[in-house]
Amino acid sequence: MSHFKSSRSVIAVKGNILYFTEDPRIAGDKAWHYHPDGMLLIENGIIQFAGDRCDCPAHEEAVTTGYDYSGKLILPGFVDTHIHPPQLSIIASNSTELLHWLDTYTFPEEGRFADPEVCRRGAERYFDETLKNGTTTSLAMATVHAESAEALFREAEKRNLRFVTGKTLMDRNAPDFLTDTPESAFDESLSLIERWHGKGRLGYAVTPRFAVTSTPQQLDAAQALMKEADGLIMHTHLSENHEEIRTVRELFPKAENYLDVYDHFGLVGKGSLFAHAIHLSEGEYERLADSGAAVSFCPSSNLFLGSGLFRMDNAERHSISVGLGSDVGGGTSFSQLYTMAEGFKVCQLCRTPLAATTAFYLATLGGARSLGLETRIGSFQKGSEADFLVLDPEATPLAARRTTRTESLEERLFVLMILGDDRFITATHIMGKPAYTRSEERL
Repeated sequence: MSHFKSSRSVIAVKGNILYFTEDPRIAGDKAWHYHPDGMLLIENGIIQFAGDRCDCPAHEEAVTTGYDYSGKLILPGFVDTHIHPPQLSIIASNSTELLHWLDTYTFPEEGRFADPEVCRRGAERYFDETLKNGTTTSLAMATVHAESAEALFREAEKRNLRFVTGKTLMDRNAPDFLTDTPESAFDESLSLIERWHGKGRLGYAVTPRFAVTSTPQQLDAAQALMKEADGLIMHTHLSENHEEIRTVRELFPKAENYLDVYDHFGLVGKGSLFAHAIHLSEGEYERLADSGAAVSFCPSSNLFLGSGLFRMDNAERHSISVGLGSDVGGGTSFSQLYTMAEGFKVCQLCRTPLAATTAFYLATLGGARSLGLETRIGSFQKGSEADFLVLDPEATPLAARRTTRTESLEERLFVLMILGDDRFITATHIMGKPAYTRSEERL
């Protein structure tokens, strides 16, 4: 990367520009804009121009700071729609299935977050990892401790990140050291909402972990919380595992299905995001579609825990908004490139091929849409926030060799999707400014 300076408060970024404005499954090759000799023009962190360099309205002398990423691919920052920051230290913990994994590894680890210092250090490590992997926005589950969410918000604010999280709500079927009550869940969540929701680039998610760990009284509290502010997200798990589904059926015998549990408490609608959503009935697909709710496709976690195969074709058939989730630490990598590769394998097993252009859409604009943030992030349209990543297509000798055999954008993206990981991230920029740089050369 070369770096140059001039006289005005404007950032120019040179490289191969790619971004989406539509879903490729609907709009075909009109869904993306690709500029091999491209330029981003950014003022006060906001995109003013994204296109061919020869069409850029700014003269070089008007640019305060410039970044030359010629030969590299510049994309909007990746959006991770489901991840657990407190589980960073238990990634790659072996288990037979979801509920055993929670009891054996997750709950003991999350218990450590009663310590504010553990929360602080965990937040720092979490954002170091996400930025290293090109993820600029995430929807994250904190622990049941209010300080866990506080620490994440403080660190995200310090780094000027667009970020959404919330204190997890759990008042049953978890260890005593990791449970709250309906009253404390409401009071602590409301306090966090009042302090952080809408502050800078931050948003709040009302976060019942899943129906197994919340009583009806606590789900009532979650419903009440959703009425406390505009723009809140409701974030939880849905139909990840067969044993989980059986447990939900026992706990809520009057519910028509798993989704109906949340629906009964007014938690299904636009602004609701359900992680996993693997084992759904036709009625559940229809209700998700009618309500405008979104789901997070978490292929790495689903394969690792043996939970099942997400049916992308069913989500497409019902026009349900889908984003990609790493789901660390059930998921095995912070990299959205790796998550795309795992998603490709899941779709192959379901005989519903996943195109590389679709995968990159899901990781950028698709994820932004599932969070209701598409006017702010996920694209390079004028007025968008300038969060972006720089990918090196030749980051490894194997990738460099394979790339020489590609003839189309789809092929090149496919190589990145299948072979890519954090080594391919040259830099990650937040509001135009570098937040992570693999290596930097200055002129």
